Amino acid sequence: MKKRHVKRLLKLPDRSFFLFGPRGVGKTTWLRKVLPDASFFDLLDSSLYLELAQKPGNLEAMVGNLPKDSWVVIDEIQKIPRLLDEVHRLMENRGWRCALCGSSARKLRRGGVNLLGGRAVTRNLDAFSCKELGDLFDAEFSLQWGFLPYVQLDRKNAPDILNSYVNTYIKEEIKEEGIVRSLPPFLRFLGIAGQLNGQLVNGQNLSREAGVPRSSVDVYFSILEDTLLGHFLPAYRPKVKVREQAHPKFYWFDSGVARAAAGLLFEPVDRLWKGIALENMIYHELRVYNLTQHRNRPISFYRTGSGSEIDFVIETRKRRPSSNAHIVCLEVKLAEKWDRKWERSMRSLSKSDRIHVDKMIGIYTGKRTYHFDGIDVLPVEDFLERLHQGDVF
Repeated sequence: MKKRHVKRLLKLPDRSFFLFGPRGVGKTTWLRKVLPDASFFDLLDSSLYLELAQKPGNLEAMVGNLPKDSWVVIDEIQKIPRLLDEVHRLMENRGWRCALCGSSARKLRRGGVNLLGGRAVTRNLDAFSCKELGDLFDAEFSLQWGFLPYVQLDRKNAPDILNSYVNTYIKEEIKEEGIVRSLPPFLRFLGIAGQLNGQLVNGQNLSREAGVPRSSVDVYFSILEDTLLGHFLPAYRPKVKVREQAHPKFYWFDSGVARAAAGLLFEPVDRLWKGIALENMIYHELRVYNLTQHRNRPISFYRTGSGSEIDFVIETRKRRPSSNAHIVCLEVKLAEKWDRKWERSMRSLSKSDRIHVDKMIGIYTGKRTYHFDGIDVLPVEDFLERLHQGDVF
């Protein structure tokens, strides 16, 4: 397809910020677009990395005599965490604004380094969303191959790009940074975790299937979280009069990357996989909207001990001593026709006197819109349009 610039939803803060996101989602491209006149330092440049790793104080001389409020961009900041002490000093003494970009928050969050004491806000950039793609959005293609910019802008090479992404960005980065002691057990885990995209996490079962210690499973999942490759979706527990699921689900940040990790790139996807990919797409859009529009609402799923489930629950108002929590319920189905039995879990939860359900929405791959006694049933594209218009939460 013809390449073109895709405008991102993320807005440039007016003060220093950390920018986190998985590799390959366009962080550097975005920074160069919104800060074209900034002093730019890319720590993937080996000579620059070596100099600043040895002499962080040289950063000031490299920037030069810029006036107060000038922007300084440091890409891959996690490669030299102690450089943040120098950044802190320059922000205080020179009044410069700094954009600090990275694909892994692991070293920064766990290394006890200077996180600038609230002087820098945090922003996140993810893969493309349907809103950003606009008329380039193709739901069928995205379900199969995901939303990575490289993939969306070079669709004919999607399998090879995703294969390279897993082998280069994931395996090599983890190997080079020495995050795990032995790579083969992690790679076995990676393949199984790819297949479990969007499913409940049972650490014991995964440990047995991957042939790794139970404790390693937790470590490996923390690596995927810290490198922003995936997110746990917690179980919502309103404590109604039923036994509720407590285990979380795990969603990869991109269903195409999950497919690559699972080793299924060159296999036809079945209906079950596409159904999970649709849930993944909806979760991705919810996260993008939540972050870029600063809604900051908790997103979870609900499941009873008997298996009754609601795919996504968005808490729009916290429970207070004088009032119940308010939520929006979403049920997602890969189906051309809507079956009324899919509404039962939402309707059952809405009857509880311990919670207030503001909206109930069914999302499906059909073409018609319905309204069934308090439940809106929407085609995928219609739901996504309403979401980004602010009509969902």
